[in-house]
Amino acid sequence: MIFLLVGSGGREHALAWKLAQSPLTERLVIAPGNPGMAPLGDLRDIKATDVEGLVALAREIQADLVVVGPEAALEAGLADRLAQYDIPCFGASKRAARLETSKAFTKQFCDRHEIPTAGYGVYETAAEARQALSVFKPPYVIKADGLAAGKGVVISPDARDAGHEIDAMLGGRFGQAGARVVIEEFMEGEEASLFALSDGTRSVLFGGAQDHKRAFDGDHGPNTGGMGTYSPAPVFTPELVEAAEARIIRPTIAGMAAEGTPYRGVLYAGLMATDQGPRLVEFNARFGDPECQVLMMRLKSDLAPYLLACAQGDLGRLPPPEFHADTVICVVMAAKGYPDSPLSGSIIRGAEQDFGPDVQVFHAGTARDKEGRLTAAGGRVLNVCARGADVTQARERAYGAIRKIDWPGGFYRSDIGWRALERDETA
Repeated sequence: MIFLLVGSGGREHALAWKLAQSPLTERLVIAPGNPGMAPLGDLRDIKATDVEGLVALAREIQADLVVVGPEAALEAGLADRLAQYDIPCFGASKRAARLETSKAFTKQFCDRHEIPTAGYGVYETAAEARQALSVFKPPYVIKADGLAAGKGVVISPDARDAGHEIDAMLGGRFGQAGARVVIEEFMEGEEASLFALSDGTRSVLFGGAQDHKRAFDGDHGPNTGGMGTYSPAPVFTPELVEAAEARIIRPTIAGMAAEGTPYRGVLYAGLMATDQGPRLVEFNARFGDPECQVLMMRLKSDLAPYLLACAQGDLGRLPPPEFHADTVICVVMAAKGYPDSPLSGSIIRGAEQDFGPDVQVFHAGTARDKEGRLTAAGGRVLNVCARGADVTQARERAYGAIRKIDWPGGFYRSDIGWRALERDETA
């Protein structure tokens, strides 16, 4: 088969790494890709939001399947345009992707289909939003309605801070993504991410992970797109997973189909484990980043047949995917200044050495300078992933690899996996 993979981040590097291992893969073309993906396939310099350019490329190479990594390509309508040419696509349509691209849509969808989530309100003016703060109790959860690269969520400790955040969001901090804000009830519990694949009518679970959103150790600092993750997540007991599938995943797939917008692709459910059971925090319409990286390293099954089955509507013909029992941890190395003003251009040494079979370094935001040296070209730059028999061993291997990377222009959290370690200590 000929695959076209769309995207350029760590998530897409992990997908390329796994697809390149498939016996079904005859050719892998990646657009636009990054330096880390160059050994895995043919790179084409076409942006993920250049829908017409990507459709032309898919037709040129006679792609058997287009695999969409980033949410921006889904919002741009890539899956819809490919469908007009009968090109199979692993990725949601523009309307189905509203589960991620509009938090207001998702909240209203949950109301219609009785999916457990936090109480909320949707507001288009600062005056309305400020007035609504009296309805909620602090801390206040304030979200930009649209896509904001994982940074559009703020938890404010008091009404004064919440008012400032409301003014900033509706005042243009996130552009059109912040034209509306959603204020939510604060949910007590432990948050983690559960994944499922869907072909439009059926779904199958695809593992879980626990992310670290804050920039600095101890869960301090601003929210980011994710500073690290690990899988499996101990919070996902069999009972919690069963409840989440029954109350959240299956009703969502059935509800989308019933509303005429069948969901095909991967559904990322951010969940809060509460005393009342799992409740939805948010949906994403693509693999998480960096959750995808740990899932691909744990995945025992061949990835390609599952992606193709989702696109073709026949997921039921495959057995449930198998995962290795090992723990995999991912530590994100970010450019100094991230998430607000990351510094680009700093030279990275040692990231492309052989760290052994249990460590993979996925490129998330890298480039080559004129001398061919690896440089930082984004906020989150490297994803250092390692497997181990447990979270302790996986952590030791990941941080051991990081110590061999020479990059003064970067930083990382030193406490990835702390919740799992805390559980082990109290068990």
